[in-house]
Amino acid sequence: MVGTGNISVVEDEENVYTGTRVWRASLAELLGTAVLVFAMDTIVISSYETQTNMPHLIMSFLIGVTITVLLLATFPISGGHINPVISMAAALTGVISLSRAVVYILAQCVGGILGALALQAVVSTNIEQTFSLGGCTLTIVVPSATGPSVIGLLTSQALWLEIICTFVFLFGSIWIAFDKRQARHLGRVVVCSIIGIVVGLIVFISTTVTSAKGYAGVGMNPARCLGPALIRGGHLWNGHWVFWAGPAIACGAFALYTKLIPRELLHN
Repeated sequence: MVGTGNISVVEDEENVYTGTRVWRASLAELLGTAVLVFAMDTIVISSYETQTNMPHLIMSFLIGVTITVLLLATFPISGGHINPVISMAAALTGVISLSRAVVYILAQCVGGILGALALQAVVSTNIEQTFSLGGCTLTIVVPSATGPSVIGLLTSQALWLEIICTFVFLFGSIWIAFDKRQARHLGRVVVCSIIGIVVGLIVFISTTVTSAKGYAGVGMNPARCLGPALIRGGHLWNGHWVFWAGPAIACGAFALYTKLIPRELLHN
């Protein structure tokens, strides 16, 4: 959006939370998260199933595009969260009320479950078992010469990755969306694109820097991890708390950071 179009964009942004009934906004969050989980988990499975030479790069690019499209689709109705991390950060920084954040997060979790159910309905049992329904994993059990062996990432390493990557996600992209001055200058499409690009970069970095087979990469979205864990179960529950605790700690750190910024520099 350029020119005078930016003014209407910002006016729309300011009225999203006050002019949209909570139930309508939460429905958008539910559907948006359901589509997100279905699409992202499908991308994860297909990226590895096709046996391409660059699965991490392709997966990260497609995830970034998907995030951008879904943010643009849900923003006019709910503000485009589709992620408990964003709702939690918005509540802690005063962008939305705590009660609205709770409703959003509940809707996002239900959406995550529905998205996982939809994916389970269209993939074969073999793919579901092989790729853990595209869920968030720290470790997996594989056969070896000496019997079943556990491969993946240490819980402490995964927790630090969740904290650091989620904070970078909030600091490098979501803060731009929360800042009215920057949102007005850049416009909705550019802001959503920046968020998609940052998510794609973080996914790529987290899946390549560790080089740990069995580790699915940073979650940064507890609702996306919850859906496959509830539907597929099993080892997806191993260390599942990391995908909640890490983002929660990062949101707290981000909220503290915003409190340290001089008031005259804030524009949210």
